[in-house]
Amino acid sequence: MSIHPLAVVSPAAEIGSHVEIGPFSVIEPGVTIADGCRLGSHVVVCSGTSLGPENQVFQGAILGGLPQHMQMSECPGRLTVGRGNVIRENVTVHRSLYEEGETTIGDRCMLMVNSHVAHDCRLGNDTILTNNVMLGGHVEIGGKAFLSGGAAVHQFCRVGRLAMVGGMARVRQDVPPFVTVDGGSTMVVGLNRVGLKRAGFNHTELKQLKAAYRVIYRGGMVWNEMLLQLQQLFAAGPAREFEPFFRTGTRGFVQERRTPPGATVRLVREEENHEAQAIALQMINKMAG
Repeated sequence: MSIHPLAVVSPAAEIGSHVEIGPFSVIEPGVTIADGCRLGSHVVVCSGTSLGPENQVFQGAILGGLPQHMQMSECPGRLTVGRGNVIRENVTVHRSLYEEGETTIGDRCMLMVNSHVAHDCRLGNDTILTNNVMLGGHVEIGGKAFLSGGAAVHQFCRVGRLAMVGGMARVRQDVPPFVTVDGGSTMVVGLNRVGLKRAGFNHTELKQLKAAYRVIYRGGMVWNEMLLQLQQLFAAGPAREFEPFFRTGTRGFVQERRTPPGATVRLVREEENHEAQAIALQMINKMAG
């Protein structure tokens, strides 16, 4: 164990072996830090936080801070961090809003500079949040999802496994697994092919996901019919994850950017067109007069 003399470590904290704690860091009572963790300078680990083994926390990070909520409980819950995570400079992660609740971060995640994880979020294994990503309360992020710089996710939204969210996206609905969301439009633009290949998906699995994607976004079906098709056609393989994800959503789902075949384009009625032309002509005459 290596604790810098300028660090403040509560005697009521549990510190494992081979832990390094840098200068001016603060470890509050009720904290558990498992073996092999390394904390840089000015790190604050608040009460109710548990760090698994081999986590690396960089300068200025604050783990287990109180929830940002107007109706915060007098006894907020916990923050539990898995093993092997990299938490970079000035990251903030808040504990649960509820006494029996828990904010959780899985294993081998990377939270880059200035990213924020609010109360009661759940991050799956191997998740990456790049610089300045913001997660509202109760957000769920699936394993191996990738959120690009400055993306913001509204509270209670979900981002599915192996989804890729583009920079500066404003996610206000659930992002299905395996897809790519464009940062400019915050709309689905296809499968996350690069992420899927890096995750070891084979040609057959990619082909199946492509077929399921077409059922979801290109089939032109009503909602219940789409769910039934997914359930019947993709009972096995990675595409089987789509149906339960869609069935359990509560906030709606991010749509595809392209207009699906057969979509109805609303045309302006003739009388509405004449009225618009008359208003425009009046404005032109008024400016000319």
